[in-house]
Amino acid sequence: MALMITDECINCDVCEPECPNDAISMGPEIYVIDPGRCTECVGHFDEPQCRQVCPVDCIPQDPSRPEDRPTLMQRFIRLQAQGIGRKAG
Repeated sequence: MALMITDECINCDVCEPECPNDAISMGPEIYVIDPGRCTECVGHFDEPQCRQVCPVDCIPQDPSRPEDRPTLMQRFIRLQAQGIGRKAG
C-alpha cells in the first residue's frame, strides 16, 4: 500500500527530505504523500524512511490503495527510469 499522512501531522518538516521518491510535499494544511510516487521506500531502503523519522507516528498505510511489494518495486523501476527522486545505491 502507498502511505498517507493523517491529520495528526504537526508539520515538523522531517519527513519531506527523507523521501527518496520526492513523494512528500506540503498540502493545503499538512504534508501529503503522492501515491503515484510512494513506494514505501522499496528499492531504496528496508523500511519507509518517513515513518522512521515521524515524531507523532502519523504515516500509516493508505487502506484505499492496496499494493503489494512487486507493485511497489515496479513503481520504483518506473520512477528511476523517469529520473524521479534519488538514484538507488
